[in-house]
Amino acid sequence: MIVREYPNVLRLFLVLQGSVIPRIYKHILFLVGLTVVIMLADRYLFEMPHTTMQPFLALGVALSLFLGFRNVAAYDRWWQGRMQWGQLTGCIRAMGHDSRIYLNDEDRKEILCLTGAFIHLHRAGLRKDSKAAQPALQYVDDETLDRFQHSNNPASAALQEIGTRLADYAREGRLSGYGQLTFTQRMSDLELSRTSNEGISNTPMPFVYSLLVWQTALLYCMLLPMGLLDSAGILAPAFEGIAGYVFFGLAAVTDELEHPFSASKNGLPLDALCRSVDISLAEQLGRTPPPPLEVRYHILT
Repeated sequence: MIVREYPNVLRLFLVLQGSVIPRIYKHILFLVGLTVVIMLADRYLFEMPHTTMQPFLALGVALSLFLGFRNVAAYDRWWQGRMQWGQLTGCIRAMGHDSRIYLNDEDRKEILCLTGAFIHLHRAGLRKDSKAAQPALQYVDDETLDRFQHSNNPASAALQEIGTRLADYAREGRLSGYGQLTFTQRMSDLELSRTSNEGISNTPMPFVYSLLVWQTALLYCMLLPMGLLDSAGILAPAFEGIAGYVFFGLAAVTDELEHPFSASKNGLPLDALCRSVDISLAEQLGRTPPPPLEVRYHILT
């Protein structure tokens, strides 16, 4: 995720980090070149069709509304992902407080360590990483971690292990009835947030939306020079480039926000969110808390 102050006016057009220009500059260059070719052909070879800007104004408004609707839907996915991770963090911290009340020190450390392993396995699963990134704290031994990773859903396997341990504590009389109810609710909250995140990750927006947006924007921008020949004159390539930047830029932004858990520069900082959990768990476990992740080159991973 990009973390930086807004640049001043002099640097506003020079900032490329986090911008969609690297993704769409080929489209813009193509449209500008096409406009130049049409202008030269109209002047020196044969007269091109000339139209007014009225049809393009109507089509532009319709395309803008459609792009705006899709952008809102994509941002809602991004924000829902952030909200679910906030709930995960809060639930894990609450489990630490609950475990201090209902569990002895040894059982408490087991549960909190498995919870720490769960959050990192969940992050690795959302990032589509074949290996769980090493957390700042070692929560479980390599054998247990390997067993989780070789299951169908590593994060779910960690949660099942927590449930198994809590059931064992209850049978052995080491967890009271109130403690069972409390941890059952915490486990349900963790599972619900995990399932919601996986639903966002595994269910992208319908492809037909993306296809329609890119096709319509391309057709609109390719026809736009016909309306700019008379109204814009020599500035037609510049206006064509600006129109292409607006429409293709919005489409590219939507594509990035659609995948909030990706490792892109505009994705959610899952590493930093997990590090905040590590810090909380370290304090609960009596270990030295790791330092928070720092922003490097205006990027927080």
